[in-house]
Amino acid sequence: MPIEVRNCLSDEENEFLKGILGCEEQDYENMLSGFASAAFEEYSRMILGQKVYTRISDLKEYRLYLIIREVFENRIPDDQKISDLFQTTPTESKSLTRSIASKYQYELREAFKETLKEIVQNSTQENAKWVFTVNSPTKVEELNRILMNIDGTLPQVKKRKGTVSQYEMENSSCMKLKEYFGL
Repeated sequence: MPIEVRNCLSDEENEFLKGILGCEEQDYENMLSGFASAAFEEYSRMILGQKVYTRISDLKEYRLYLIIREVFENRIPDDQKISDLFQTTPTESKSLTRSIASKYQYELREAFKETLKEIVQNSTQENAKWVFTVNSPTKVEELNRILMNIDGTLPQVKKRKGTVSQYEMENSSCMKLKEYFGL
């Protein structure tokens, strides 16, 4: 059943929102549609008594879960994007990402797998190390958790010295992660 949603924002507000969302004109309507779908599900589940939260933190976690599913094509956004959407500090966003990684671990299993797979796939080799940039320590923690489960003796993924959000991994760890993700 098609549902129509009216955009009541001014032209200026729409332009500002496009900037916050980091999307181009052609993607804007699809992105807004994703948010509308997430909101519709949130409200429907609440009214049906299926997802009634008394703590705002639980509601934020559920919202982020829905947004990941409906807006970000089942990929985990960076902490900065979460801060932009939820008006939270980087620390609060990091905590929110950790919370959904735990609370929605089964529902978001595929989202985390595909997100981490893209990180490993897009890493570049510099000398004997593989390097990537990511603004989410939770994603790095997840990569290290996978390495621990593969072989606890593998070197961990570490923050690159002197950088804000660049990480490096030894060749042995990268090869095991590539094998794990089928790359």
